[in-house]
Amino acid sequence: MGLSQELLHFLHDGTVIPAHPLALTEDRKFDESQHKLLTNYYISSGAGGVAIGVHTTQFEIRDPKHNLYERVLKVTMDAINEAHVSRPFLKIAGVCGPTQQAEREATIAKNLGYDLALVSVGGLGDYSEKELLEHVRSVAAIMPVFGFYLQPSVGGRVLSFEFWREFADIEGVLAIKMAPFNRYQTLDVVRAVCESKRRDDIALYTGNDDQIVLDLLSSYKFYVNGQHVEKRIVGGLLGHWAVWTAKAVALLEEIKAVRNDSLLSTEWFQRAHEVTDSNAAFFDAKNQFAGCIAGIHEVLRMQGLLKNRLCLNPHEELSEGQTEEIQRVYSAYPHLHDDHFVQTFLETQHVK
Repeated sequence: MGLSQELLHFLHDGTVIPAHPLALTEDRKFDESQHKLLTNYYISSGAGGVAIGVHTTQFEIRDPKHNLYERVLKVTMDAINEAHVSRPFLKIAGVCGPTQQAEREATIAKNLGYDLALVSVGGLGDYSEKELLEHVRSVAAIMPVFGFYLQPSVGGRVLSFEFWREFADIEGVLAIKMAPFNRYQTLDVVRAVCESKRRDDIALYTGNDDQIVLDLLSSYKFYVNGQHVEKRIVGGLLGHWAVWTAKAVALLEEIKAVRNDSLLSTEWFQRAHEVTDSNAAFFDAKNQFAGCIAGIHEVLRMQGLLKNRLCLNPHEELSEGQTEEIQRVYSAYPHLHDDHFVQTFLETQHVK
């Protein structure tokens, strides 16, 4: 059980993995054709995979009144298969809830052909850290695990260094997405992995939308058992990369070309601030991320990749002033958006 050597190498080299949104009709029903169009956009953009069934896909897909989890995963997989992707492409399924639910979701994902389970421990506040580790081991017994450190403001919790140190030793954990939006907690994960004998088996990915570029440029070095150990964050699994994806792919390739340089141009720090500023608008940072999913949808709607910005929860909408913020960063950073690519892509899909 596990990834092929080709996919393992690809995962460790680092790639762009968008967190896949959910396409809905005007009456808030699952729009399969528009959803497949969006999947094809990510494939055509050069993304190295997609993550579906995650926060960006809306956790409400699991609600009995919608019952969309398996259907959404299947439609996404169908789109990937129909595209006949001839290069490495990582298929990641979000897995959450109590252990029994997580095991059930991992089994569904595995049977559909997904490669990794992105395991969220959000909502498990009554679990001790020891119980959380057993929870992850249960999922890892079904399929390879992509760990996930989620920030508390959107349902995560603060976890200790000792938790991540033991987490890194779990066989079957092949990657960790760090998204605590906190330097101290990010360092906890990197140091914990460096101290593990499995350090070379685990790929680190950023989910820190406030530090995307700097995370990817940085090298982390720790003194472990008498020797220096170095680890990099090699790629990103991000809701932010669900939009302007073609430019995100180009950005990561640029970073790979320079991140071993002893001296970096100060332009990289400016680029880092521009990406973070854009993210603040999309994710509604000023309102504690209340409009983050609607913000992603709005950008995709503006580009013609979604028909609307609707969410399953009718109360999930843009915050006051968020539209103006999105328009501001669109105008301020034209070099970051991929409108021209999207226009050409939609023409090839015969979408007007």
